[in-house]
Amino acid sequence: MPELVRSSVEDGIARVVLNRPDRLNALDIALAESLLDALARAERDRSVKVVLLTGEGRAFMAGGDLALFHAAQDRADEAAGRLIPFFHQIIRGIRRMSAPVVAGVQGAVAGGGLGLALACDLVVAADDASFVPAYTRIGTSPDGGTTWSITRLIGQRRAMEWIMLGDPIGAEEARAIGLINRVVPGERLAAELDALARRIAQGPAFAFASVKRLVHQAPTVPFEVQLEAERDAFVAAAGTADFREGIAAFFAKRPARFGS
Repeated sequence: MPELVRSSVEDGIARVVLNRPDRLNALDIALAESLLDALARAERDRSVKVVLLTGEGRAFMAGGDLALFHAAQDRADEAAGRLIPFFHQIIRGIRRMSAPVVAGVQGAVAGGGLGLALACDLVVAADDASFVPAYTRIGTSPDGGTTWSITRLIGQRRAMEWIMLGDPIGAEEARAIGLINRVVPGERLAAELDALARRIAQGPAFAFASVKRLVHQAPTVPFEVQLEAERDAFVAAAGTADFREGIAAFFAKRPARFGS
């Protein structure tokens, strides 16, 4: 039986691949447990500078596996109650991880798959990607921090309409409204993700972790609190080897070699 999640670490890059393509990588408990384990291992590995999260096959993730709820019938609420805690541990893990997490998406990015992608720090999409909240189509509301992420990224009015009506958004529109970072031709997705991951892996890891933390907290804390957090992060970074290398490289007029 193939692994539900493939993972590897090389050159500071943790590659985590959802591997349930026959079900469009739809999330069930087995896949959720495997993904949670892969992300936890990446978080513990001090050599990891960036995590790449992708989906095998023609879709990134088509959301939760609705077959679970269909089989549960009038106990669907119990099935949801078992699956969602695993999903939320995954989302929390991505946000907690100091290393940046980059989602590379193609095809369907629907329901929980949308929440998973938007929980990541950067999202690069193939030009065939289609983003769909999907929840109201089956008579429920989102989980996985989806309402939180969408509202922060595109604003309350747009978020309300899109989540309620559930209309698909193409990759270019998603980029234009600030939902994702980049759109690339489908055949170039793997190469573009690799280049981005290598650039991050070769950068100043402590500074990137601070940027991740500061940007995520910025909308939720008072200005004075953010100023203090920025000061503390700068001072802490100034004590690192990467900072010393960055200053030395600037005055030597050469590219910095971080992490060496």
